[in-house]
Amino acid sequence: MKKILFITAAALLAFTGCVKDEVYKGPSSIDKVVFTPEAPTSTTPVTVTATVTGLQAVTSASLKYNGMTASMSGSGSDYTAVIPAMPDGTEVSFTVEVVNEAGFTTTSDKFSYKVGDPATDWTKLKLNEVSGAGNDEDKFFELYNASDYPIKLTGVTINKDEGLCWTGIDGEVVAPHGFFGIIGGKGTTERGFSSGFSAKKSVRIDLFDPAGNMIDFFQRGEKDDSGSWGSSLSNNKGSWSRIPDGTGRWMTTATVTPGEANSTEGEEDPDVKQ
Repeated sequence: MKKILFITAAALLAFTGCVKDEVYKGPSSIDKVVFTPEAPTSTTPVTVTATVTGLQAVTSASLKYNGMTASMSGSGSDYTAVIPAMPDGTEVSFTVEVVNEAGFTTTSDKFSYKVGDPATDWTKLKLNEVSGAGNDEDKFFELYNASDYPIKLTGVTINKDEGLCWTGIDGEVVAPHGFFGIIGGKGTTERGFSSGFSAKKSVRIDLFDPAGNMIDFFQRGEKDDSGSWGSSLSNNKGSWSRIPDGTGRWMTTATVTPGEANSTEGEEDPDVKQ
């Protein structure tokens, strides 16, 4: 009889131990989620850090944002992932999801922010290189963004010889310290300019912001006696380039570089107004 009681007690103790183990199996807790910076620009990635606690080890931590998922790295209590830089105006919502070794999934509250760039400094948008050499489809104007933020060209206009020849549209953007080529004269390309451009005639090219304010210009020669542009000058088989990009004087260069950094060497053109 004593032997039977002993076995029963041992079995009861084992059962009690199993029940006790199950009590400690449960979901992890996401105690805190922080993201920096809280007001990002379009050039700034956002770092998200979650503090996780619980008796069960974390097997995976994920950052879910705008339909995307990124694995979070870390150990112990802190897990981190990065949301890449997003375009200006993008609204980003995200949660953190944690799975522990007991198979429980915990999801954080939803967090959000809106990407916002500062107001465009139009003085940073420059005519940087122009070329009237070659065939019409090879002629180009080039813009340069001297700022630290993208510049949207929607509504930006260019006049050639005082007549409108190009207007920027949605989706056309100059990257920070980047270049934007407007290639093709007389409508020979889809997003070129509508006018002609001769490398051996006087010319005036004006760049305007969306409000109609002139922000930069290129001028070679003067109007003729009739008040028109197009008087004969020496032929430039290369291009006129600012050296250095965005800030330098206009120089004639043998190498043409539409959409790329300008040559570092050139010669003065006495007919170009600086």
